[in-house]
This record gives sequence, structure tokens and C-alpha cells, in this order.
Amino acid sequence: MEASATGKFLQMSPRKARLIFQDLRGLPVEEALIALRFTPKPGAKQVVKLVRSAVANAENNFAMDPDALHIKSIYAGDARTLTRFRAAARGRVQKRLKRTCHITVIVSDDEE
Repeated sequence: MEASATGKFLQMSPRKARLIFQDLRGLPVEEALIALRFTPKPGAKQVVKLVRSAVANAENNFAMDPDALHIKSIYAGDARTLTRFRAAARGRVQKRLKRTCHITVIVSDDEE
């Protein structure tokens, strides 16, 4: 059985988010949380919150054992991009794109 958690409009680009969790797929939840704790990226805290939320959803909604869970899938997709402007030389303007992403974590207790 599976349980999931989704974080929407997180303030990091999807590309940087994918770098954080590229090695987490298939790991048990406890090992994934330990790996995220020692990841030197600022967005790792948000991924930790999502993994813990997915585990809580599995425990409360589906009565799964939290110790038997592993990360089945984790992925990031594009969300709205905020456009901001900054002054540049010679009276011009430069665009600053502030990218956001949706991250989905799926945990499972199946042994596959």
C-alpha cells in the first residue's frame, strides 16, 4: 500500500530540488532522513518535512507500520515562476526569475 505527501509552490527550482533527492529512491525512511540531515543544501529541510508528512499520512490514514516504510518515488515538477526586475546599467532592466516547484513523496510498505 502507498501513501503520499505533496509540497506545493516551494521556493526552490526543480533542478536544485532533484539534486537533493536523487539518491533517496528505494531507501528506508529512517536512512533517507539521516541522509537528508547531513545534506548541505538549504532545501533539504523542506524535503525532510515532506518525508515526515508522508510517513504520518501512512501511519494515520492507512495504519501502516512507520518502521517498515521505504521511499518508493520522489519527484519534483515545475510550478509558477515569479518574475521580478532589477535595475541594470545604462537605465535598463534585467529580469530575475524566481522559480518554484511541487515535490511529491510516495512511501510504500511493499518489498519490491
